[in-house]
Amino acid sequence: MNPHLFSPSVQHTLDLAGIFVFAISGALLAVRKNLDVFGMAVLAEVTALGGGLFRDLVIGAVPPAAFTDLGYFLTPLGATVLVFFLHPEVERINRTVMVLDAAGLGLFCVAGTTKAHAYGLGPTSSAVLGLATAVGGGVLRDVLAQEVPSLLRWDRDLYAVPALVGATIVALLIHFHAFTASGGVLAAVTAFVLRLLAMRYGWRAPRAWHRRSTVREQEPAAPAVRPPAHPPTSQ
Repeated sequence: MNPHLFSPSVQHTLDLAGIFVFAISGALLAVRKNLDVFGMAVLAEVTALGGGLFRDLVIGAVPPAAFTDLGYFLTPLGATVLVFFLHPEVERINRTVMVLDAAGLGLFCVAGTTKAHAYGLGPTSSAVLGLATAVGGGVLRDVLAQEVPSLLRWDRDLYAVPALVGATIVALLIHFHAFTASGGVLAAVTAFVLRLLAMRYGWRAPRAWHRRSTVREQEPAAPAVRPPAHPPTSQ
């Protein structure tokens, strides 16, 4: 099976668009963390290419596409330059960036699943790698920035779930020999729409059933103030 949904040129253009948007999110986080330009470039590259790099290493597609296509490597650097000079303007259109990020999420979960299947993996493993392709870069970005990955936080809108739904649709279509380009588009649009709805209505994954704990994260205790060794004498 051809792992591409569209013609190679169209697929390549869509890949670069998704990489660019993911790279912007990585560079913006670096700005918020007050990192220098090198740190911005690292987070941009990791966010944009981390998921696909992980997938390619698992399925044995070596050297990974991130190292064989110069455009894949240079696109995050372009996003870094843009954010370096125009990050206040980019922050102001953050909602638009998030919408484009949702589109990239839908595209990458489908492309990752189809490529994993093309290399001989079964439906379940292919869906898992489709999910990893879509969200893996974001996980690496947050870990490098010393944050709890967004997809593990209950107070963030659904992100991994829409990607998993899209990847599962593709895996099922492949399993029943019903996968077509239109089916792939449908799966990508489904993931995209679910992500937008989660952003619009604040959908979140449930926490533990009947969770009653009211314990909050504790702030670091203030250092104890020691009394002076010799109390002052009264005048």
